[in-house]
Amino acid sequence: QVQLVESGGGLVQAGGSLILSCAASGSIFSTMGWYRQAPGKQRELVASISRGSSTTYADSVKGRFTISRDNAKNTVYLQMNNLRPEDTAVYCCNAFTLTKREGYWGQGTQVTVSS
Repeated sequence: QVQLVESGGGLVQAGGSLILSCAASGSIFSTMGWYRQAPGKQRELVASISRGSSTTYADSVKGRFTISRDNAKNTVYLQMNNLRPEDTAVYCCNAFTLTKREGYWGQGTQVTVSS
């Protein structure tokens, strides 16, 4: 059974930092990533990382966020620096299984950035 468990969200002031973690279990995973959804907005890709550590970032977070992964631990991280109020959203982890290419989602973690 595949499970993705996120942690690390919270409340932070603008300019601050947070680290999100997503521990995946139940399979071996290829691409893993973070999405976010703010109230009244569509879900958007924040960053993704391949098993070989190739990365993709949304333009709005380039230079501020860093995605990384530990394949041995099946865990993906999102280091978020210089946070802005517009980064406030529910952040969800996403992962695709290596063999069947099935996508799975975590339950989400709230990130709130105060001005």
